[in-house]
Amino acid sequence: MDMSNQMRQKMADSIRFLAADMVQAANSGHPGAPMGLADIAVVLSEHLNHNPKNPNWLNRDRLVFSGGHATGLIYSLYYLWGYGLEIDDLKNFRQLDSKTPGHPEFGHTAGIEITTGPLGQGIANAVGFSMASKYVGAQVNSETASLIDHNVYCLCGDGDLEEGISYEACSIAGHNKLDNLILIYDSNRITIEGSTDLSISENIRGRFESQGWDVLECDGHNFDEIDASITTAKANTKPTIIIANTIIAKGAGKLEGSHHSHGAPLGEDVIAQAKADAGFDPEKKFFVDEDVMIRFRCAIEEGDLLEREWIHRQKTLPLMEQNEALAALENPDFSRIDYPTFDKADATRSTNGKIMNAIAKGIPSFLGGSADLSPSNKTNLNDMGVFPKGRNIYFGIREHAMASIVNAIALYGPLLPFSATFFVFSDYLKPAARIAALTGIQQFFIWTHDSIGVGEDGPTHQPIEHLSQFRALPNFYVWRPADGHENVEAWKVALEMRKSPSAFVCSRQNLSVLPTPAAGEISKGGYLLASDENAVMTIMASGSEVELALKVKETLNGMDVPVNVVSVPCYDLFIEQDASYISSIIKEGTKTVAIEAARGLEWYRFADTVIGMDSFGASAPAEQLFEKFGFSVDSILQKIK
Repeated sequence: MDMSNQMRQKMADSIRFLAADMVQAANSGHPGAPMGLADIAVVLSEHLNHNPKNPNWLNRDRLVFSGGHATGLIYSLYYLWGYGLEIDDLKNFRQLDSKTPGHPEFGHTAGIEITTGPLGQGIANAVGFSMASKYVGAQVNSETASLIDHNVYCLCGDGDLEEGISYEACSIAGHNKLDNLILIYDSNRITIEGSTDLSISENIRGRFESQGWDVLECDGHNFDEIDASITTAKANTKPTIIIANTIIAKGAGKLEGSHHSHGAPLGEDVIAQAKADAGFDPEKKFFVDEDVMIRFRCAIEEGDLLEREWIHRQKTLPLMEQNEALAALENPDFSRIDYPTFDKADATRSTNGKIMNAIAKGIPSFLGGSADLSPSNKTNLNDMGVFPKGRNIYFGIREHAMASIVNAIALYGPLLPFSATFFVFSDYLKPAARIAALTGIQQFFIWTHDSIGVGEDGPTHQPIEHLSQFRALPNFYVWRPADGHENVEAWKVALEMRKSPSAFVCSRQNLSVLPTPAAGEISKGGYLLASDENAVMTIMASGSEVELALKVKETLNGMDVPVNVVSVPCYDLFIEQDASYISSIIKEGTKTVAIEAARGLEWYRFADTVIGMDSFGASAPAEQLFEKFGFSVDSILQKIK
């Protein structure tokens, strides 16, 4: 799309004033970043390969807005490009049930690739999209033809680069030489509190060069410099950051360059004067001239043509094997999984690892990695190779970036990814887990070393409150299997939950094989594992404490106290069941006790008594810790007498 800089300027100013009008109408929002980025957005429009008619076209360029507060820019672009937003949607910016919420949300507004949420997440998401494209490309591209050859663009600001997750993610990107990743840094040197001089003085160029990136720099308001930088970046053999020197709220008169323009409306008078200075009618709001609209709406036909050419490429080039490989990724057949069986005591981290390997053998889209803990997590996929050609990804000790990267891998399209670490280190990735739940991303979190059973590493490594924390998260399903059989059934359910993340919280210590559970009821989160028709007590437990509950039942039975034991491998699923099912599991009139080597406050929803952790753990062998903190048959009996 060739055009004059005069036309580009008019297009950029149209974006600026749409964004300013949106924030003013809502009396809320961020006009500064959209106005500062408008010139870059116009040039990027000329380079971006996408199809507004089909936002899910696999080989489209991905565009990630890491600074989600730049929604005035985002929604203006998706309106101008023709993604289905209308002027009324822009007028309803930040209003209840509008298509234009305060921060962009995946699945809510067409074209939004991912919910970036807190600053920095989007950079890691962009790295994830790039990594996903490299893996899929390795499966379906040939030496003579490529089905996957798109770019990934990410717009970020000072705040994104200050967040620690950006260091982690950009280090991974440089290490893996992600040459289709282009990070455009809106360097306006302004944050909410004022100039960035207040808080940061590092050499951004040096930082990225040391991480294996190519670094370009341009005037973010010079169309030719922006164009040249993007053109160079697309041809690079490394990931590229373009440091675009910009002025926040460019074109906003007296507020241009001021931190006061970051997160507040500019004011009617300022906007009117800015429009007049740019040659626009100051009386017109939410207005786009026809010639500007025609230029932007070229994206519809150009994008549709690009996708049709891509489909034609699939049909005409000798790509039978590649097309078959792509179809296998896009249509996983879970019936091909040959699940293992278990007949002896084992740690659920081990049974989980065996199950994951079985899944990988049957499902070519299953891949992932651990934050440098695969020997302990048991997450290595045997004989499956190393990313990008293989399915084992080495994330290093970078939990937060890992989880955000995997969120994007999951949303890329045809992949089923997992990430893994110790359960206590889930603290480092909680923001990404929350985004996965909020967005409905099917990421599989593998979290091992699930309790004080970690043992000698002590209280810093023993998760206490973590089960409660993640069970409190909506649309997030925490599985804590009591043995290998429960573990298998948990995976069967989780693989079918395409709009929800699942976490597998697994033990370090060996757990006995349970009496054969009612497999069909595991899908309901909890089931009656051992029953007595005359029961006067119900004991509920998950994971390693189920075995303890059975021993308590056996002892009480010997004392003529009939007891039911309920195993709850997924508390989150269990509380979704109707009252009739729950009452069939927790018999009316029985005293109910919950046992869990964790904080356990959520169990009071069902239990009269909760036997859990009231303190942090300690450093000692696991069996001594369970005794010390009251998780023995004698201690349980004393507490429930």
